Amino acid sequence: MKVLKIDHIGIAVERMDEALAVFEGLLGLKLHGTETVEEQKVRTAFLPSGDSEIELLESTDPDGPIGKYIAAKGQGVQHVAFRVENLEEALAELKAKGVRLIDEKPRSGAGGARIAFLHPKATNGVLVELCERKA
Repeated sequence: MKVLKIDHIGIAVERMDEALAVFEGLLGLKLHGTETVEEQKVRTAFLPSGDSEIELLESTDPDGPIGKYIAAKGQGVQHVAFRVENLEEALAELKAKGVRLIDEKPRSGAGGARIAFLHPKATNGVLVELCERKA
């Protein structure tokens, strides 16, 4: 598996407008765009920072993954995403090594990315996302 870089850091937020005020107003990051991902019951906002991005995640449904995360743990860093060269190969390699996966096959994510998550029990409690983006 070839990890190319940290693609983004996902931050769960209760209110997107308040979070944007912090990341744009206080830190000077510029909003690249927002998107709703119905399948994941989430609204996202991407703010580039150097060669990576901050992804703000606001739940569109309290029963969605981000809604449940915030209810259990509050706002904050929810996942770290690593860009990989070939997502299918990465998942096959990890599965062969016995790594516990949430997603055994890629699915669609925000910004046209193909994504898959590793189970936090396999990564010292960190939710890790692997993503592949076509240039």
